[in-house]
Amino acid sequence: MPSAAEAADLRRFGQFARGFYADTNIDRRTCQRVTPLEVLHLAHSRTGTLSMVCAYEILGYPNPYHFSSIWANARDSDLWLEAFRAKWEGVGAPFGRAQWDQLLGHCGAVTDQPAILFAEELLAAYPDAKVVLVERDVESWYRSISALFDVSLAPMFLGLRFLDPYWIGRIIRVGVISFGYAFGQAHNPTVAGLKRRARQGYREHYANVRALVPPERLLEYRLGDGWEPLCDFLGKPIPKEPFPHLNESRDLQEMRCGGVQ
Repeated sequence: MPSAAEAADLRRFGQFARGFYADTNIDRRTCQRVTPLEVLHLAHSRTGTLSMVCAYEILGYPNPYHFSSIWANARDSDLWLEAFRAKWEGVGAPFGRAQWDQLLGHCGAVTDQPAILFAEELLAAYPDAKVVLVERDVESWYRSISALFDVSLAPMFLGLRFLDPYWIGRIIRVGVISFGYAFGQAHNPTVAGLKRRARQGYREHYANVRALVPPERLLEYRLGDGWEPLCDFLGKPIPKEPFPHLNESRDLQEMRCGGVQ
């Protein structure tokens, strides 16, 4: 049960706030699926993913996975790094249903990086899961993701890896590697290189998902459309509360400032 201060931080920062407190330290290799994975939200980062996480929680999907989930359990990083190495470097066996059930077995929905980089694998592992895409205008998205590159690859932020290699170092490593594979800079990504490839990587990701998913399994959701199209697609009753809206840029910046302070 969180304290009053912890509860306030969770309301303000979402799952990122868990990074201010004790690592839950779960070894996912010892886990198995405990709830069906029903939604694959395969939209790119900076397309309202935190708002959609809140929406899925309201609709009753347990523990929607988001990059911020790694802040709650840094040991998730180890399995994500194994998945990266298997897919892109040929080291170890590619992840199948058993490995995804270990890593994501507590989740009723999956969103955001690094999960979206394994869209094809997750679609094959969970053929009954419904797929949701949210796509922003590419230039609006580019401005948002560029700001994230600037902060996430800033020397001061990357330097935190050496102050705390066990917790924040692991998390930063997964984030940087995710950017690299998403935008064609697999090794030692730079801000300039990521920005140069961002638009193309964004378009390629959406084209790939649309090519993989039959129309009856896919919802192209637009932020601002409210509950009705999402609930109709997922077969859920429309909640009484308003559709959540989180300002990702503001909340992420506040989280970072709080963590550094």
